[in-house]
Amino acid sequence: MLQTRGVAAVEELVILAGVWTAISAWTVHFAAARPELAITNLIVGISLAALGLCMSMVPERSQDLNFIVLLLGAWLIVAPWVVTRNPDTGMILSNVITGACVCLFSLTAGGLLMTKRRT
Repeated sequence: MLQTRGVAAVEELVILAGVWTAISAWTVHFAAARPELAITNLIVGISLAALGLCMSMVPERSQDLNFIVLLLGAWLIVAPWVVTRNPDTGMILSNVITGACVCLFSLTAGGLLMTKRRT
């Protein structure tokens, strides 16, 4: 039971990262200069928040969704270079740090679920 609560806590951090990703274009002030990256971050952020919400509600069944969250985190890391040309430092830092945190959260939740299945 405690390990399931730990997974739910990690997935709640995914929700927060998703909300940050969705609003980061307007917070870091690159929405007007790079609207294509702003739209990408908005879509990925809403997806992360929705996945995090689903995974925190039923953490026992979230093993498959962790892989999708990991892919979205990896996309956040490479998105400034794939979506735009000559990204600014703020765009890069915001996406890379958030993407790395999302990947870390996904791997942590996956590890907790794997140790729970072993015991």
